[in-house]
Amino acid sequence: MALIDIVQFHGNDREFVWKFPSENLRLGTQLVVKPAQVAFFVYRGKICDEVSPGAITLSTGNIPLLTTLISLPFGGDSPFQAEVWFVNLISKLDNKWGTMRPIQLEDLKYGLVVPVRAFGQFGFRIGNPRKFLEAITGTAKVFTAEQIVEYFKGVVLQAVNVSLGRAFVREKISVLEAAVHLDALAKHCSEAIQAELGKFGLELVNFFFHSINIPDEDASYQRLKVIKEKAAELNVLGRDIYQYDRSMEVLKTAAANEGGGAGLMQAGVGLAVGAGIGQQMAQQAGQFVTKLPEAGTPPPVPAQFHVAMNGQAAGPFGEAALKQMVAAGTLTATTVVWRAGLAGWQAAGTVPELAVLFAPPPPTAPPPVPPGA
Repeated sequence: MALIDIVQFHGNDREFVWKFPSENLRLGTQLVVKPAQVAFFVYRGKICDEVSPGAITLSTGNIPLLTTLISLPFGGDSPFQAEVWFVNLISKLDNKWGTMRPIQLEDLKYGLVVPVRAFGQFGFRIGNPRKFLEAITGTAKVFTAEQIVEYFKGVVLQAVNVSLGRAFVREKISVLEAAVHLDALAKHCSEAIQAELGKFGLELVNFFFHSINIPDEDASYQRLKVIKEKAAELNVLGRDIYQYDRSMEVLKTAAANEGGGAGLMQAGVGLAVGAGIGQQMAQQAGQFVTKLPEAGTPPPVPAQFHVAMNGQAAGPFGEAALKQMVAAGTLTATTVVWRAGLAGWQAAGTVPELAVLFAPPPPTAPPPVPPGA
């Protein structure tokens, strides 16, 4: 076969590794390495000399490792056989990725495990061409961008599966808030992806999330939305009012569905259960701070009272909730109540702090004028 006078790779944006088709070289052959390329001489599977961009005429002086292995004589145009591999160093940015199956993640803010799907894009380049050539190429004469993407897409997805849950923990956010934290989540995942790609001589140029979502039809997603709505309602209404409203809803529903004495008893049980929903939160909120009453002024209502309803203890309720119950007629002067400090259950009207709630409103018009006045 004829000896080769010029060795070069014209290159394109698809081929990242390319082997020159002939091994018949000679001292005096011109090697052309274009910008964003690097060339390697390979002899019997061993990577020898690396050549940077530029045009060189092969001599024993610029391929010293190969010269030693082949024992090339100095001077002349001695023929020899060796492989020349070119590695393309351009970046490939438009590589799409997406989870084939949802990732099961726990929403730490609301305590539910939900299936999460993620989609995005990543870019890469060959940062260490020698390592990449040793680890990946093997006997292939051409290694394209598509082959690299196909080969490493699994690496990217595995890193996302492992890192995404940790990213939510580090950022201390709910899965429902992912859409406004895509950049921060991507940054966490990028670190893990780069660690994996670096083992093969690749560099991660960019990594993005296009979307992170939960299937709308998933039951756990629906539950998560309900929990979030209830938490928002609690924050808006305040703990005591929210607790009272939930209790009244349970009472009304039970009374409407059951009817009769048994229904009212069950409604009382429901009221106690509903009230218990916010009990721990109400206790954490602490008691209301009040000032000492002035002379002749009824003492203020203390923070917490238990109310007996249909044989069940409901509460404790704060001042705002008790006033609403009086207005709704569910708390009367004869309703028995208890608070810390009372020896036992007492009628609400006999407890000084509550008696003021049942006092008749002051007249809005003057009484009749006495005769002879």
